[in-house]
Amino acid sequence: MLNKTIAKFSVIVIFAAFVCQLFSGCSFVSSDPGAVRPDSPYGAPKVTGTIKSADITESSGIAASRCQSNVLWTHNDSGDGPFVFGLNPLGASLGTWKIPNAENIDWEDIAAYKDKSGKCFIYLGEIGDNKLKRNEHLVYRISEPLIGAADAATTRQTPRSTENAEVVKFNYPDFDQDAETLMVHPKTADIYIVTKRVSGPAGVYRVKPDFSETETQKAVKVAEISVPAIPNGFLTGGDISPDGRRVIICDYTRAYEFTLPEMAVNFDEIWKQAPEPIDIGKRSVGESVCYSVDGTSIFATSEGRNAPVIEIKHRQ
Repeated sequence: MLNKTIAKFSVIVIFAAFVCQLFSGCSFVSSDPGAVRPDSPYGAPKVTGTIKSADITESSGIAASRCQSNVLWTHNDSGDGPFVFGLNPLGASLGTWKIPNAENIDWEDIAAYKDKSGKCFIYLGEIGDNKLKRNEHLVYRISEPLIGAADAATTRQTPRSTENAEVVKFNYPDFDQDAETLMVHPKTADIYIVTKRVSGPAGVYRVKPDFSETETQKAVKVAEISVPAIPNGFLTGGDISPDGRRVIICDYTRAYEFTLPEMAVNFDEIWKQAPEPIDIGKRSVGESVCYSVDGTSIFATSEGRNAPVIEIKHRQ
């Protein structure tokens, strides 16, 4: 899976670069349009550790707990069981949990959310569709497990069990799409899906967080976004900051931050802003990015065994 992903991505980038050079209407220039500014709001990326668990081979999403200090949650890409893994910023394993009523066909991202009562949840996006043939997609929601000292010894063979997951089912209003970015707004609980496009901008879709509804809902398209990269819509992960004012999005190599204008009230105004390129360090196949619980840092990981845990701190 990892080698295939790298190979596919390399072919796509090479082909895109060739097309851009072939046609004058494409702005493929020698200067790097995605270069990080010297006055970037973030400092240099720092590797805080490596993922120690042998069970985590394709960290396809990452989320910082909103209820437990120094806890990050991740999961594997397609082909694994319905497991979520806890780890700390040093990469040490905090435990493995299995969701009894869920299935991992192609999980692509994870998000954390804290409701008004103070209860914390984990959301998992069953949103991958490489062949563009899945008409229905799912978002699972589970109560966040409370981690104890003994949980660190659990594995995929000896996991703890979570409560049963609640499910939101959705499809797209236009056509079947692949997506690898799942985000939950910290104030409204609205679910945002950002698609992964090779041929143009990524689509941003909003899904109502109605977990009591059994019918499949139609997602609402709210925007299209492009990042200064080739391809410009080939996005692999993202998160909304805890204050709801920033969005971090990544592709395989970089990250890009959108910031809501100071006077803006409607969150969806954020998609109209120009993204700020952020250096998030070297990752072999980067699909995971999130904000820290206080929003002062960005965390990123990569697919592959012993992948680095990278922290990028916001300049004060």
